[in-house]
Amino acid sequence: MVQYDIDTDEFPVPLLELEFPRTISTSVRIDVAALSDKGKVRERNEDHYLVARGGRHATTLLSNVPPGDIPSQFGETAYLMIVADGMGGHLGGEVASRMAIATLINIIFHVPDWILKLDDEHAQKVMERAAARYQQVHEALQKKAHLDPELEGMGTTMTAAMSLGDDLFVTQVGDSRAYRFRNGTLELLTRDQTYAQMLADEGQISQQEVARHRLRNVLTSALGGSQKNVRAEIRRWKLADGDRLLLCSDGLTDMIDDVGIAEVLGRETRSDQSCQLLVERALANGGKDNVTVVLARYSMPAA
Repeated sequence: MVQYDIDTDEFPVPLLELEFPRTISTSVRIDVAALSDKGKVRERNEDHYLVARGGRHATTLLSNVPPGDIPSQFGETAYLMIVADGMGGHLGGEVASRMAIATLINIIFHVPDWILKLDDEHAQKVMERAAARYQQVHEALQKKAHLDPELEGMGTTMTAAMSLGDDLFVTQVGDSRAYRFRNGTLELLTRDQTYAQMLADEGQISQQEVARHRLRNVLTSALGGSQKNVRAEIRRWKLADGDRLLLCSDGLTDMIDDVGIAEVLGRETRSDQSCQLLVERALANGGKDNVTVVLARYSMPAA
């Protein structure tokens, strides 16, 4: 006879309770769109983006257990949005940004236990995993550049947002930004990893000077750069009904200030229309860099 040890789940299971957990995340609806343009100056587009939906789902197909005892459907749904802005000579930037996203997704697919139910302990684990995954991506890009001399010096920013129900995790390296627009107010959820921002943090220049400073686009951290370790910034936020989440490369924020972005997001337009308008305005203001936007409007279930 084969004897198995009982493996306890990380989450407490209510063995004596018949109530199934409420799956709020499957009731969340998002209107999401994305758009990227090489701009008016660059020869090629070195920006890449990704929007994905994933989760765990179960549907009862056949059973003679009374319907009230087992739900006909059960699921948890998460959304992932990424913007990466590459840099480097020749094809380096283009390769770096698409490889960073592809590598991150490959890593996620190989993780056997996706965390799709959150408490404070597991939220911390999500953030620890995000930091580890960014480091893996960083090392993969460095290895690729080492093997191919044409890609020497390539690197990329990468900002990723993962939402599960009303929980939002934002992970960032570089200066591609994430914003939350709520009740008419635009809030920056990330902090640029640039020399100009570092000078402001140290009090050598004012925050208002950052947008015009000559070092505003010089990164202090990038995936695939020369640093041994990458410094990923990870924060947890809460979402509310009607929130709009924007991820963008600096090709947008260098051409449109926060006031202009807020004006567009304040309009009652679909996400694809808002993306189009943001990109058009960036181009109209000069389009000096590749511009990429990913925009989602969240509709939350009633409590």
